[in-house]
Amino acid sequence: MHKKTLVNVLGVVYVHVKTSDGGDLYLTRFAEQYLEHFDTKNWYEADWFNTHKIRLKGTGSVYKLPTKEVDGKVLNLVVKNCRVGEDVPIDTHTLMEFCDAEFNSPWEEFSLVMEMREGRYGPKDLKIVTQRPMVIYVPPEIMQMWQSGRSKSKINRIRAKHPGIDIDILKQYKLIYEWIEGYNLPEVFHYINVGEDLRVHHLKTIDSLVTADLDKKGYLVADMKPEHIIISDNDTEHIREIGRVQSEGSVADQIYYLYNLINIGKYSVVDYELLLRTPEHEVEVKNSRRHSYLDDQRDRFIPTPIPDHLTAMEIFNVPYIYGHAESTGGHLWVVGKNARLFDYFLPERWRKTPSIRFSDTKDVFYTITKDNIHLVWETSRVGEVPDEEEVRFNPMIREFGINSPFEEFAIAHDLNRLGIPCVYVRAIYMTGTAKIEASMDRRRYESHKNILDPEGTPILQENHNYITIRGYYNGPDHWVAEQTGLLYAPVDLTRAVLRGIIDESQCRMLFRQVKENLKDVNYDGSLLKLNDLLLAVNGSGDIVRDTSGSPLVVICNFEHIWKCSDASVR
Repeated sequence: MHKKTLVNVLGVVYVHVKTSDGGDLYLTRFAEQYLEHFDTKNWYEADWFNTHKIRLKGTGSVYKLPTKEVDGKVLNLVVKNCRVGEDVPIDTHTLMEFCDAEFNSPWEEFSLVMEMREGRYGPKDLKIVTQRPMVIYVPPEIMQMWQSGRSKSKINRIRAKHPGIDIDILKQYKLIYEWIEGYNLPEVFHYINVGEDLRVHHLKTIDSLVTADLDKKGYLVADMKPEHIIISDNDTEHIREIGRVQSEGSVADQIYYLYNLINIGKYSVVDYELLLRTPEHEVEVKNSRRHSYLDDQRDRFIPTPIPDHLTAMEIFNVPYIYGHAESTGGHLWVVGKNARLFDYFLPERWRKTPSIRFSDTKDVFYTITKDNIHLVWETSRVGEVPDEEEVRFNPMIREFGINSPFEEFAIAHDLNRLGIPCVYVRAIYMTGTAKIEASMDRRRYESHKNILDPEGTPILQENHNYITIRGYYNGPDHWVAEQTGLLYAPVDLTRAVLRGIIDESQCRMLFRQVKENLKDVNYDGSLLKLNDLLLAVNGSGDIVRDTSGSPLVVICNFEHIWKCSDASVR
């Protein structure tokens, strides 16, 4: 295997190594000491895997598997295929409120399990025992759609919501947990001589007790069932011994002993692909992360320590924290010098959250992320040839082309520095898989070819899509971080007229003033449109004004803004 690097994904630190077959292994702290055991030749080699795997009951592909002996030790594992992107089987929807449940991504699942193991939420004397998360293995192959088991309708839904990143889901992921020696609850009842009705009653009752424990700790499992509750080998054997006495009260003693195990927490819970936080816990986590996020955004240009898996770099005078989006194989540039911000923009935090389309002509979406952060993301059109309608609007579009995402961010960064209000640009995400459509305008790729990421690859690659992520403008960062009440609401100039916030003459005046302000600082904003400019409205419905008393107008689109001196070099 190749050299080891440290990677932090959603708060879990992994040792990442490339395997000899070109795949990727991500080992948690529980697995790092067994690196040799997890070399694919010691568990995933075809003959060994097919000969030694034992399929476990359930709806997914889950196997018990021993590793080969390494240094005198064999590890017993649970190996399962991640089902992210698949439809949840209808028979696992045991509660109506979970009918929209989706399978966790591997990174989300491990993060939630680690979080639940730490047990910081809820009663301190209550601990939920789980399997130890060991390894995420990503084989080198990309599956075809028919091989993935993921429904076409689900993929199409994700594609409609998230153009440019949906195909990443064709990667295969194998999650590896440590095997827990024991018996699940229905198996335990094989040794308790009760009738079927009473057996079902006890299974449901104990399942409810464990569910209540999970709830106290702030978690739920959408498809919770007695098969997910494990009693240890020793305790199961003790239940069997009580039953062997075959006295008048032996069954009652077995039941009493079993319930006592549950009451004192001597059980384990397995199967976490539909593990969630409870609504109350989720709100608390989101609020905590949002407040931390707002503080970090306010201080984003103050350097923080940078972990090994991230790198500080600068592109067109904009500082970034750069790293990989391990879940998709993509790359991510987060504006600023604060490494704590990186995780907030990983695609799994925003790509599956409900979104609202902001434009009929472009892929621009508003969403509230899993961390309760309001963002707007847009698929960059760099490399596209403008359509005839745009060219008729102004031939400069064809002459100068569409700015790259890095140019857009540099322009926004510079304009804010010059005192011209712009939305806050947050991050640039490059998708992990190749885009389908070819880039027709190669000028930006040529001009950027010598700007390299830390691995020596050009930052702008014509065979990948790029998504820009910006803040949903609700006030200046330093102000928002201090607020507990209502924030500002953005309204573009077109809608502001329609809603009667301003009249048409005010709209034209503000539009003209922004273009003049840009010209004064040597920028050409002649191609801006009314919906590229935002007003801010406060909680009382009044227009927010700048220090001069004029309405605050914020620029939100930088595709067709150029430095005046750039016209001769493009």
